[in-house]
Amino acid sequence: MTFDYLVMAGYLLGIIGVGWWGKKRAASKSDFLVAGRRLGPLMYTGTMAAIVIGGASTIGGTGLGYTYGISGAAMVFAIGLGLLALSIFFSARIARLRVYTVAEMLSLRYGDAASISSSIVMWLYTLMVVVTSTIAYASVFGVLFDVPHWAAVVIGGTIVVGYSALGGMWSITLTDMVQFVVKSLGVLVLLLPIAIARAGGLSAMADRLPHDYFSATSIGGQTILTFVLIYTFGMLIGQDIWQRVFTARSEKVAAWGGTAASVYCFVYALAGAFIGMATKTLYPHLANADQAFATIVERALPTGIKGLVLAAALSAMMSTASGALIASATVANNDIRARLRRLGRPEAPASPDDHDEISSNRLAIVILGVTSMVIACLLTDVLEALTVAYNLLVGGLLVPILGGLFWRRGNLPGAMASMIAGGVTVITFMVTEGLLANEPIYYGLLASLVAYVAVSLATKPTEEAVVEAWRRRMEGEPSTAPEFSAA
Repeated sequence: MTFDYLVMAGYLLGIIGVGWWGKKRAASKSDFLVAGRRLGPLMYTGTMAAIVIGGASTIGGTGLGYTYGISGAAMVFAIGLGLLALSIFFSARIARLRVYTVAEMLSLRYGDAASISSSIVMWLYTLMVVVTSTIAYASVFGVLFDVPHWAAVVIGGTIVVGYSALGGMWSITLTDMVQFVVKSLGVLVLLLPIAIARAGGLSAMADRLPHDYFSATSIGGQTILTFVLIYTFGMLIGQDIWQRVFTARSEKVAAWGGTAASVYCFVYALAGAFIGMATKTLYPHLANADQAFATIVERALPTGIKGLVLAAALSAMMSTASGALIASATVANNDIRARLRRLGRPEAPASPDDHDEISSNRLAIVILGVTSMVIACLLTDVLEALTVAYNLLVGGLLVPILGGLFWRRGNLPGAMASMIAGGVTVITFMVTEGLLANEPIYYGLLASLVAYVAVSLATKPTEEAVVEAWRRRMEGEPSTAPEFSAA
């Protein structure tokens, strides 16, 4: 096990070193928040795949494969499907906006009133993704170093917050590339074939597992639909995902790079399901399905490879945590804080100093990173909290965001009514049916859509000057206005 520790230590030191190197490239606000909007196909594909494939996809996907068989791939498939739809249908549109946050898009399309409430929901969602990822990688650190939960959180959290704050999106992108390679090598190249071989091969697995483990729908149609509504649609509107789209140097890179990352998700989904099935074949009586990944790694892999695969699991969790952390900080600093500051000093002009922007965003990363570590120390299971955040995100924001992108008649009253109706409906059904029930997202989306269409049609259209400015922005035409900033 000593050699495994050395492998893990080498990986962590390498991540810190790469993050420090990225600091030199963060010379402006654009560099810090969106990597200067100049990532090429390879780096864009790697960083997008890293952000969407995290602890839930690795640990949770394997656990679903352990419980349901091949249909356990449905959750990660839903993530890949959302990324594919984003890349083909939406990435070019949102890349042309040249903004930093989803709330800025809503502000451009509808006005500031629409962005304030959306900023709070988006901030809550991204912060909870950081917390859940922190708990996930802390569990690995806890096992590796035999330390209490709080110490594991501090060890892992300090590394993630450190390299994220150093160079912002440049550091995160460079570390994502390392994590993408390690994750692919550890899970796809090593763990997958070794696990299947240890289980006796696919034919032996078919003989020893229940027949429905090889059915694509054994997890249940309603569960698959819920995965699509939450995760597929969540990929379309999440700040952490949009912020990666903003890093692409061209619309073509965003489209093709995102498509390649979605294919990677589909492969990863099947890998997780088969690893879970192999674990079920070998160790059919685990108390908790979420133990499947750690069990197969601990018991089936030789020294050295075990350390690399554990590093792969950590890389998946840490890349998601760092991506969500900079997204949460961007929303907090550029949407919420800046608007509150303008309320106190409405006559104050926006600061043009990029250095001040980098400093304030770096400080936001540190503060929110510490906040997420504190919350992660107090909690051990935040599945319900993450589900609440996803329900509010999709139920309240999906319709006004997509409506703003595609329906010219949509207006500010319709967007506000949609957010309120969707949010209230989601909260109501979570209270009456349970936090993990399917009904909140079903009825929340329906209420949001009906309110958006009905109120938009019943009220005055958006002013033609605003619509025309929006059209020019969406089509990438030159504008006399400076690049939008909420600061």
